[in-house]
Amino acid sequence: MSLLSTITSTLAPIHREGYRFIAIGAAVTLLLFWLNLTPLAWLGVLLTAWCAYFFRDPERVTPLAEGLVISPADGRVSAIEEVMPPPELDLPRETVTRISVFMNVFDVHVNRAPVDARIARIAYVPGAFVNAELDKASEDNERQALTLELKDGRKLGVVQIAGLVARRIVKFVSDGEQLAAGQRFGLIRFGSRVDVYLPPGRTCLVAVGQTAIGGETILADLKSAEPEREARAD
Repeated sequence: MSLLSTITSTLAPIHREGYRFIAIGAAVTLLLFWLNLTPLAWLGVLLTAWCAYFFRDPERVTPLAEGLVISPADGRVSAIEEVMPPPELDLPRETVTRISVFMNVFDVHVNRAPVDARIARIAYVPGAFVNAELDKASEDNERQALTLELKDGRKLGVVQIAGLVARRIVKFVSDGEQLAAGQRFGLIRFGSRVDVYLPPGRTCLVAVGQTAIGGETILADLKSAEPEREARAD
């Protein structure tokens, strides 16, 4: 394999949401070189390259089977808790399992649908920008909530949460739209978290600390009676 083909296969496509940020970075960098501010210009090169890396949008291979709940985000499973769903999801007021996936600034930030479902509700909630890893971020931070209705009528919640650095949640879908598992539905710029609220009585198949791959990692199986899996850090 040639060097060029190796580089091409390694680099992921860039999502269109990143084009203007990359263009601004490149323009500022060229201006700095033109002004002979070489050290700052090379810093601009690094920041522009990082911006292109941040907005990468790689292809994913999504497992297709009824009942599978796929991770909507790349990142680390930061928490698995039994909680009451937030009111913006408009779900029954009963305890459910919430799986939180934390994305740092080096993770892919394009979010993907966890299941085949219809968007029953989209709710945007303005808020603060505290560390997205903190539990209170689910209630205090700016967020966007999607209530997804499955074919059997059950509902599942997905909440995009802005963090310390994130300042914009971008959605690609509309209320009432039918989503396919693995389909891109949004993006959070510059570090954040995504919460998944499973239907009542369902357990997850991942562990805290595990690395999830958006569009590929199976978080739960709604048709399985398998108990919650145990895990070991090594």
